[in-house]
Amino acid sequence: MGRLVDGKWSTQWYVPDSEGRFVRPETRFRARVSSEQGSAFTPQAGRYHLYVSHACPWAHRVMITRALLGLEEAIDVSVVDHYMDDQGWRFDPSVEGASADAVLGSEYLREVYTAADPKFSGRVTVPILWDRERETIVNNESREIVRMFSEGLAPLALRPVDLAPPALRPQIEAVIEAIYEPINNGVYKSGFATTQGAYDQAVAALFEGLDRWDDLLGRQRWLAGPQLSEADIFLFTTLLRFDLVYHTHFKCNRKRIVDYQNLWGFVRELYQLPGVAQTCNFEHITRHYFASHDSINPYRIVAVGPELDFDAAHDRARVGGESAAARLGLD
Repeated sequence: MGRLVDGKWSTQWYVPDSEGRFVRPETRFRARVSSEQGSAFTPQAGRYHLYVSHACPWAHRVMITRALLGLEEAIDVSVVDHYMDDQGWRFDPSVEGASADAVLGSEYLREVYTAADPKFSGRVTVPILWDRERETIVNNESREIVRMFSEGLAPLALRPVDLAPPALRPQIEAVIEAIYEPINNGVYKSGFATTQGAYDQAVAALFEGLDRWDDLLGRQRWLAGPQLSEADIFLFTTLLRFDLVYHTHFKCNRKRIVDYQNLWGFVRELYQLPGVAQTCNFEHITRHYFASHDSINPYRIVAVGPELDFDAAHDRARVGGESAAARLGLD
């Protein structure tokens, strides 16, 4: 994984806390695109560029939102290779599904960070929203980039649907907070734990969370109210990867998502939305996790994985509520 220290590359892995628990560092670039007077970053087609990994669930949130809102023409993308060694994310257009750096011509993603701040210290992560005009990173926090797509960048969207409408925003924010630690981050806390106690604690919270939301989705179609929202996308990207990699690679093996009737139907409904399947690169997902974490899988053997039918009928209409396709005007 590695990190930058005052603009210099270090191959240091994540440092656990005193109890062996995985600790995720905060993101550093937190500016916003806005039409408000005085904003340094205003919405303009072609001005902004995304750096992503198909393997990363945080970047995947952004790619799904970009597809659902129809922002593909306004915001272009560079994709790193799925394999991440001790030099970090790299660009290799010879790898299917990856690309060159279309803006800076970088070999490694860390060069994008040092282009924005030559003395940057921190992890080199995706997604990144880059501003061509000011030649800097606007934001590298997925949650905030997704929100910008519905707000500041909405004038550029073909389908400017607000995935966090003001009336539902408190509920959406509460759900996002509730799923983050036990589930979104919980799979990593399970997989990167360095003590039995840290692992036991993380995996117990993970499956308590999955049980909780499976029960709720047996009574309503969406996590945070009557319609598709950011919260649903944020849970989806973790669930999509669960049976493919987290169940085996991160030892999250008490149950599979296919064992949960409501969670599994929920995954299929979102996957089947127009544009979403095209953002799901299973080759990058499986090869990244099994090959890039040599402390967990030193021989880099890629597990054969289960056969999953994401195109099977999802049956979510049985609990009522608005379909995601209707919400986006795609039905």
